[in-house]
Parts: sequence; C-alpha cells; structure tokens
Amino acid sequence: MIGREAVTAKRKQYFYPCTQHFYRNSPQLVRGSMQYVYDENGKEYTDFFAGVSVVACGHCNPAITERTIHQLQQLQHTTTVYLTQPNADLAERLAKVLPGNLRRTFFVNSGSEANEGAMLLARLHTGRKGFIALESGLHGRTNLTMSVTGLPMWRTDKYLDEDVTFIRRPYDPDLTPEQAAERSLEDLKKVLEEKGESIATMIAEPIQGNGGMIMPELSYFRSVKPLLEHFGVLLIADEIQTGFGRTGAMFAMEHFGVVPDMITMAKALGNGVPVAAFAAGDEIASSLNTPSASTFGGNPVSAATALAVLDYIESERLPERAQQLGARLKEGLWDLQRRYPERIADVRGTGLMLGMELRGGNAADAAAFTDDVLEEMKDRGYLIGKNGVGRNVLAFQPPLVIVEQDIDGMLGALAHILVGA
Repeated sequence: MIGREAVTAKRKQYFYPCTQHFYRNSPQLVRGSMQYVYDENGKEYTDFFAGVSVVACGHCNPAITERTIHQLQQLQHTTTVYLTQPNADLAERLAKVLPGNLRRTFFVNSGSEANEGAMLLARLHTGRKGFIALESGLHGRTNLTMSVTGLPMWRTDKYLDEDVTFIRRPYDPDLTPEQAAERSLEDLKKVLEEKGESIATMIAEPIQGNGGMIMPELSYFRSVKPLLEHFGVLLIADEIQTGFGRTGAMFAMEHFGVVPDMITMAKALGNGVPVAAFAAGDEIASSLNTPSASTFGGNPVSAATALAVLDYIESERLPERAQQLGARLKEGLWDLQRRYPERIADVRGTGLMLGMELRGGNAADAAAFTDDVLEEMKDRGYLIGKNGVGRNVLAFQPPLVIVEQDIDGMLGALAHILVGA
C-alpha cells in the first residue's frame, strides 16, 4: 500500500482535473464493513453518505457479496443475445416491487444511461421530441441527460439539446410548500398550453438529491400527472437516488400516491456493483421494438447481485428501518436547528435522505462553512455528503443498516462543531 500522498499524486498526474474530492486532507479508504469504512491506518469512519445512496445494504455485506462471488465463479459475462437466468429472474422480481403496471425492464449500467434510455423511449412512443424538466434537477452526464439537468455546475457541455423547457421547482425558501408547488404547476400549465403537442415527457426526481434534498408538497405530483396526461405527455420518475427503500418506501413516488409512466433506477439496486434499468408498462415498452442491447446491462454478476439486494431489503425490512431511523435522525437535526438557528437555515427530506442547509454571511461563506464542517466531521470519524445549488447543504444518506448509536454519535459530534462555529 503506497499511502494517501502517493495516491493523491497519481490522481493529479493521471486523472482529468474534473475529478475532485470533498476534503483538504482526504483519507485513503481501503476497507468497508456494513456502515463503516476504514483508512490505510485502520481508522474507522461511520459512513453517512453511502457513496451517494449506493450501498444501502452496507459495505461488503456478506449476504450479498457471497452471492456475487458465487456468480463470478459460475458465469461472469454474456450479453442479452444469449439466455441466462439471473437477468430474467431480476426482471420478474422487479415487476413485483415496481408500482402499478411497470413490468417491463431494460437493463443498463448507470443512472445516466437509464435516464437516457427512458427519454429515448418517450420520444419513440409519443413521436415527439421535447422535454420538460425542473430547475436544479440532476439526471446524468450524457448529452441528453445533461440537457435536462438544471444545476449549472453539471451542465458542462456547451452544445446541449435545445428541446428542453425548464420550469421552476416546487421549492422556494420565501414561499410555503403549497405556494411553491402551485407556482411550479402554473409554469407547467403554461408550457403545456404553449407547446404541449411537441413535448414527449417530463422527467423529475421525486426528491431532488443534488439540488439540496428538496421534497415537494405531497399533492404536487398528484396534480402534475393529470396535467401531463391531458396533453399526452409522459412522466419519468428519476429514482436513481431515491429508489429501493431510502425514503421509507420502496420507491419515493409512493409517498405522492402516483404511478409514473416510467421509472429509472440504479445505485442501491447493485449495492456498489454497476446495474441500472428503466421500466415501463407493456404499452409504452412496446415502442422500443427494433433490435437493441446493452453490452454489460443485466450481466449475470450484476443481476445476481441485484437479486441478493432485493432479498436483503425484504428480509431486513429496510424501507421500514429507513422510516424509523430517519425520523430519529431528522428530529436530532431539527433539535440542532433550534439550538443553532444562526448556523442552520433548514432541515428537510424524508427517511434516510435528509439535508441540513447551513448559513453564512453570504453564499460563499455558507459553502466554505459547509466544507469546514465536512472536514471536522471526517476528523471525528463521520463521512457526510454535501449538495445544493450553493453547495451548502449537508447530505445525510447513510447505509440503511445504520443503527441508533451511530446516529446519536454523529449528532453529538455535529453539535460539538456547531458550538465552536
């Protein structure tokens, strides 16, 4: 093992300059076990970010990795032009947990690819080209998914698809949730009235993760869906971060009581092994009917791993865990906000997908303070994420196997930092 300084030097020499990390003094992570990771010196960190909602079932969970290894030893790779059982079993299993009539699945490798595929399918099915997206959403780094991404820092391509209309998201700190939702709906109505016949789909995250843990008022998507249906526009729910139990439900759209036309999924489905998919009902799926394939999508190892993940989520009742432990974590964060209102602007989210927005004298100060908190929490043995339009929102997205003692310990460490801030 060469150590963190040498690894840092190699990254600087061989990686693209866009590849960065959160910390001024980043640990070199070498091992993981459930909700914990360890650096090269053996220091333990409690992971409250889970690789951005990926390892929901915990790092190197033996109930999952044993099945991954077994499949690796049997058959590592074929494409979908051959028959294998794991991906067929996985598609069948997903049909049982997906909402409504979403029973057809196309397997790919990443969330970006899943969203790209769903948007293509929307165009094929409707015969239309345009898209509607929410401001401050994040949907991927391919050209089309970047085009519907509303966060400026992720829109790096200067030549993005121009057939995208953004509407204001259902959130504004100066409005009530109901007022913000109504304003967004008015934007949507206007767009649909002006050019609804040219719009194929609206794509939206049920909860904006990178946008700052923004969860709309619960009636929002119940109002969105009939508006879209009136104009023949589809709804894609981007559940890349929110899917598979994180929010206290298997899929976050369940909180809103809405079945979208398509769902995209990735991250937690593979618990660290690359697997993603987009799902639709029979009618919409029938529009993707010319030969197509993904070289690695639904390969035997990824499929076997995802099946183990679904088994573990069910046997350990992880959505229920997320709901219960998320309530404990949120109450603790609210308590910190009550104690330190000059430093904490807001606490939001649901389940184990929570955000704490920090204050500063200005936007730059708030972002710098957020970085300082991340650094100190890391030194105290806790890894937390950050997101938000101004990069000043602490992101709490731990493995769903976290325990009460981990939550209480993290809250105590965070309180010590805020006292001295």
